[in-house]
Amino acid sequence: MTYTPSAGPPAPPVPPPYEGSRPSGDQSAPPPGTLARRSAWAETTARLRSAATTEPGRLRIIGAVLAALVVAFGAVTAFEIADRASAADAVVSRSQPLSADAASIYRSLADADTAAASGFLAGAQEPADARERYHKDIANASRLLVKAAANTDGSTESGRYIATLNEQLPRYTGLVERARANNRQGLPLGGAYLRYANQQMTTELLPAAQKLYEAETARLDEDHGDARLWPFLSLAIGVVALGVLFWAQRRNYERTNRVFNHGLLAATAAATVVLLWLAVGHTVARTELNDARAHGQESLKVLNDARINSLKARANENLTLVARGAVLTADGKSDKYETDYTSGMDRLSTSLGRAETLADDGEGRTPVAAAVSAVSEWRARHKSASDTDKAGDYEGALAKVIGGKESTGQSFDRVDRALEQALAHEQAEFTRSAEDGRGALTGLPVGAAVLAVLGAVGAVLGIGRRLSEYR
Repeated sequence: MTYTPSAGPPAPPVPPPYEGSRPSGDQSAPPPGTLARRSAWAETTARLRSAATTEPGRLRIIGAVLAALVVAFGAVTAFEIADRASAADAVVSRSQPLSADAASIYRSLADADTAAASGFLAGAQEPADARERYHKDIANASRLLVKAAANTDGSTESGRYIATLNEQLPRYTGLVERARANNRQGLPLGGAYLRYANQQMTTELLPAAQKLYEAETARLDEDHGDARLWPFLSLAIGVVALGVLFWAQRRNYERTNRVFNHGLLAATAAATVVLLWLAVGHTVARTELNDARAHGQESLKVLNDARINSLKARANENLTLVARGAVLTADGKSDKYETDYTSGMDRLSTSLGRAETLADDGEGRTPVAAAVSAVSEWRARHKSASDTDKAGDYEGALAKVIGGKESTGQSFDRVDRALEQALAHEQAEFTRSAEDGRGALTGLPVGAAVLAVLGAVGAVLGIGRRLSEYR
């Protein structure tokens, strides 16, 4: 080919602009014609966008979402219910037993103080049963303190109260032994030692035991609340998962006119079972734990208060005769122990009234009614003994307080036995309901996880069956 002299060869074609090109002054710009490289994120986004425009791509996305939802539902359910089951187990095996032990420590200490005063009043020859009761109470309190210390962190509030009790208990028993030694020798100093022992009990030991009981009861309430907490997140994810599964099956029906997809149907069945198991199981557990609290825990608290007040009233009644008016109230107008006895009996009557209201069956109401009757009898006998003492007949008053028949001691024993029976009944009710609540959650965490995996597999297989139709 020839060219005219005035015309040069044709200009080469201009390459397309380079994507992401730099300014002309940038010497590092790639040479013309080099292909641009996109980021991994941009590449993935482009592929997903491309896949979403085709039915196979949409099916893959739907399958991944369904599998993720079902697995998330099972995982969250397993986690939340395991937490609730752990709290319910703590209520049955840790919190409530420790709360009951703390109440028993208080009762044992208060009863030991009562037994010490009763034995002292009997004279130089202390009755064997009073001394045996005292030693039994001290041994029981010591044993329970060791058990509580083994199950409690020493740095916690409960640990500090246990340390106080362990420190003060030997001091108290030492004062009681000095009182007994002086009493056997007929020395009046024995009464002073016994009053010091009672002061140690009422100002150091019993307040620490009361705070220990309150701390353990607070922990019981906390565990109880954790066990009853609704698993809202699990329920919400379960509803969403079922909704998406139904939508996927409806979409499949509308596009293929096939009623069932076996894989998706299996996934829906698995998710439905987990959701129903979750809702029913937690509802039953919550109901049983509520019942344990309403008909067991609350009754136990009231009955423990009643028994403690009866023990304190009995100790103050005995000390009234030991002190013989030597210890007065702050205003100096009344006998301190007589005043404390009266207020203690009033609190006892109030607690028994509440216990009667809380008792929900005949087996629970019968011992409470017997305690109420014995308290009325106790008040009448105490008034008779007090009148006898004020008339100057100390020996006669002593017989009416610590004598065998028709004494205030006999009435106190009736109250104590009735309250012990009522406490045993309510403890059994609490344990039964709490164990039923814990049992309602048994197997749910593992079952939810296994069913979730099966449901996810079913969803993937169901979508895979549809995908195979495009190959």
